[in-house]
Amino acid sequence: MILGTVVGTVVAERRADQIEAAKYLLIDQCLQNGTGKNNFLVALDMIGAGPGEVVLLSQGSAARQTDLTDNKPMDAIIVGIIDQIDEQGTVVYKK
Repeated sequence: MILGTVVGTVVAERRADQIEAAKYLLIDQCLQNGTGKNNFLVALDMIGAGPGEVVLLSQGSAARQTDLTDNKPMDAIIVGIIDQIDEQGTVVYKK
């Protein structure tokens, strides 16, 4: 699993994934406190994430193990929106 912050959207009218109404977001991978790493990827939004939210991503073969993405050319999907991250008893991120 990867943490990232939603920093934008990606629009592609023509795609090989054949997923109707697919919404792709530009994600900046981030540290556990939400600080961006300036390392971007594009992910299929499966849960309705929005700008500025810290999200949980699944990448690689795990991204193709949902009903929607099975046997599709998918490398990254958003599987959760983070509410809080606790590191060794200290809250380092809170929505």
